[in-house]
Amino acid sequence: MDLSPKTKVSELLNQYPFLKDFLIKLNPEFKMLDNPIMRKTVGRLASLGKVAMIGGMDVKKLLDDIAGKIKKETGVAVSISYSEEGVDEQEVRLETLKGIIKELHAGKDAESQKKKFEDLIKDVAPWEIAQMEQRLIAEGMPETEIKSLCDVHVQVFKEALEHKIVPGLPAGHPVHTLMLENRAVEDILKEAENVKDFTKEKDKLLEILERLGQIDKHFARKENQLFPIIETKGVTGPSKVMWALHDDIRAFIKDVRKRVIDNKMEKIAIEALAKMVNDMIYKEEHILFPMTLETLSEEEWAKVRKGEEEIGFAWIKPEAQWKPTESFQQALLAEKVGSLNLDTGQLTAEQVNLVMTHLPVDISFVNENDEVAYYSASPERIFPRSPGVIGRKVQNCHPPKSVGMVEKILSEFKAGTKSVADFWIQMQGKFILIKYFAVRDAAGKYRGCLEVSQDVTEIRKLEGQKRLLDWN
Repeated sequence: MDLSPKTKVSELLNQYPFLKDFLIKLNPEFKMLDNPIMRKTVGRLASLGKVAMIGGMDVKKLLDDIAGKIKKETGVAVSISYSEEGVDEQEVRLETLKGIIKELHAGKDAESQKKKFEDLIKDVAPWEIAQMEQRLIAEGMPETEIKSLCDVHVQVFKEALEHKIVPGLPAGHPVHTLMLENRAVEDILKEAENVKDFTKEKDKLLEILERLGQIDKHFARKENQLFPIIETKGVTGPSKVMWALHDDIRAFIKDVRKRVIDNKMEKIAIEALAKMVNDMIYKEEHILFPMTLETLSEEEWAKVRKGEEEIGFAWIKPEAQWKPTESFQQALLAEKVGSLNLDTGQLTAEQVNLVMTHLPVDISFVNENDEVAYYSASPERIFPRSPGVIGRKVQNCHPPKSVGMVEKILSEFKAGTKSVADFWIQMQGKFILIKYFAVRDAAGKYRGCLEVSQDVTEIRKLEGQKRLLDWN
């Protein structure tokens, strides 16, 4: 085969499999080729010119190195063309896609645009649709208008996307779990659609809607895990549009539930809700998931997986504990110089101090030996502290009349019979809430006591809602 900047990586590796290990050793950025998922997705679309750009290499040198390796292994000298001239097919497809959406925006019917799409676009990748939305937003089209066109997008692109199957994924991979949740919600929607008498089966329908409400966890994992990483790649449009659609579904579930309670339920509401959710599933499985699988590295998927447990899952649990390859695990665990590796992020000592002193509460921590180990030196502490208390027995920091109560709290905490103690007092015109929390490690061992004091005077006066900013 001839080599050029437009040669596809997949074609190259299919003909010369030994080049995979060669390329990985040539440049650390090519480590993605070790991942079979990335080889099937990115490798199918990426050219050697783009691979050179990703690796920060001169494309001429990359082509020469590959040709040299082929000659060494096979004895065959391949011809090389260094020219990058020619039509950028991806750019043409992207501009065509944008044109279709603009036509729809101008009021053209979906069927005519669908035919135009079928005639002009023969091989659209899911991430190209995401790039299209990104460009439309960058060119000034409001996200709300793109959101309103999403249903038409799906209708126009459906047949072209139908065969873009998400590659086989290992059990426990974040996308594998999200797709299992989609199968679960489809079953719940069928249950809802099978309810015939909304009056007689009112309790049953409310129970179904209660389960359907768990879709919030499904959406939250996308919003808090997938979207932030996609945005680091410079792709913000699709996540903004999809998040807005999440909120529409959340609001509609609440609306349908209220209709059921008020005995104003109609079948059309269930049908509309089912369509909204099913369309979202389609967008996920034919656009979002393939795009993220083509874009995210295994290290980034490991970060996504790590945060899933904290948000929780909807209806199901991951089938297995998926883990990245050992090299990516090591990269994930690597420490940043000068930072503290916390369970949910990394902070420098300076940042920890700033966070603790900006909290609207006073914090004191007593270790398992009843010694004061820390207090937050916020500008307006409720109860004054000074560095002299550090290392002092907490019993000695209270007046004699209070020591008995302190001992009782610590004793119950250590025994594991209690975990929280709270008090509230009025002092100098303020209403003060004081709470003590037992601090235990993952194994349940007592590690100390946390005291949190807060002036809740103004909080107690709050009523109704405040949804708008009133700085003026």
